[in-house]
Amino acid sequence: MKLQELKEKSIDELNTLIADTKKQLFDLRLQKALQKLENPAQIRQLKTVIAQAKTLIKEKSEVK
Repeated sequence: MKLQELKEKSIDELNTLIADTKKQLFDLRLQKALQKLENPAQIRQLKTVIAQAKTLIKEKSEVK
């Protein structure tokens, strides 16, 4: 997901996105443990999305 798309979302939408992304990350880690993960780069991408979303939540909450 692009950073610009994340900036357009509200804080509630970002929190939902973080929760969903953490579930996906858990599933990928499980696949990695079972050695069935096809694209290990997905783990890093999901971590980046979570970090960006958390940063935007913090920035938006400071503005209020």
